[in-house]
Amino acid sequence: MTFPRTLLLYIGGRFLSATLASLVALALFVAMFDFLELLRRASGRPDVALATVAGIAGLRLPFLALQVLPFAVLLGGMLAFWRLARSSELIVARAAGVSAWGLLAAPVLVAALIGAAAVAGLTPLSAAMFARAERAEAQIFRAGAGAGALAGGRLWLRQADSALAPGGMAILSGALSGPAEGPADFALAQVSLWRLSAEDRLLARIEAARALLLPGRWLIEEAVVFGPDRQPQPVPRLELPTELSPDRILDSFASPDALSFWALPRFIAVLEEAGFSAIRHRLQYQSLLATPLLAAAMALLAAGFAMRPARLGGTWRMAAAGGAAGFALFVLDKLAGEFGESGALPVWLAAWAPALAGLLLALGLLLHLEDG
Repeated sequence: MTFPRTLLLYIGGRFLSATLASLVALALFVAMFDFLELLRRASGRPDVALATVAGIAGLRLPFLALQVLPFAVLLGGMLAFWRLARSSELIVARAAGVSAWGLLAAPVLVAALIGAAAVAGLTPLSAAMFARAERAEAQIFRAGAGAGALAGGRLWLRQADSALAPGGMAILSGALSGPAEGPADFALAQVSLWRLSAEDRLLARIEAARALLLPGRWLIEEAVVFGPDRQPQPVPRLELPTELSPDRILDSFASPDALSFWALPRFIAVLEEAGFSAIRHRLQYQSLLATPLLAAAMALLAAGFAMRPARLGGTWRMAAAGGAAGFALFVLDKLAGEFGESGALPVWLAAWAPALAGLLLALGLLLHLEDG
């Protein structure tokens, strides 16, 4: 049948307003606890001003909004459907011949659009602000932390190297010695470099005291080159072309949340080309892709728990059941993420499992409750 456009717009508008209100309320509620945690950590630092802590908490607000978005859709959907059921508007619509699936068309579409808009439009802002918050937090609360600490003080890098053989590869390892003086922004000490052919055959091994990362090249100083004959050959200075930059190397240790949805595919390719593990970034990218489906599933789940006519009672039990279902999906999301990062589950399955589970649960509940 053809669903009345006015009715769909009305239900979609009610759902949208309730969801946005829930999103704002939940984001501010979680941000308050985040602010209190930052205050607790800053309590032993008299040099840290309250405005600085509040600034860090404010920078993290868009990130927190993205995290609570599925639960805002669930809570807002339950509130919107409960109000419609309490005012008997759902009963009147059903009496006019509109099926439950017709009533849910607008909320599901609105939820999916909210998820897509958050991923496409909010993640660039969230990533930029979250990156600034992480840098400020590291400077204040984690003095001395950085790429060297995260990597155990030694880095392993991989890059293309076609100077000795077409399609070759270079593997470089060294101790991070911090920013260098002069034009170099990045320096490694106690450097070991293996230059391989496309078939992974060792072409040369280089041991050096120092390697400086300059724009477009590595400058390797005080090197000793071991060729195929394994005879050492001292070389005072050696250059190796590279596409790496200090920002790319340091950003590889940053949280994937500090990258927008649009920047992730390119960054994943750069990480893998440089020899870093990109599994966390792949998981983040797939999770963002699944956000619209997860939001739609939450809208259906909210309908399943809140479209019960008010005269039948049991409203609070259904609301509690809806909250429990949302918490169960949250736990599933965290467990799937841990399995995905460890490699026990494929990345796509770990990212899409919560959305698919929520969708199946919602459809099962609605099929059980819908009598026509």
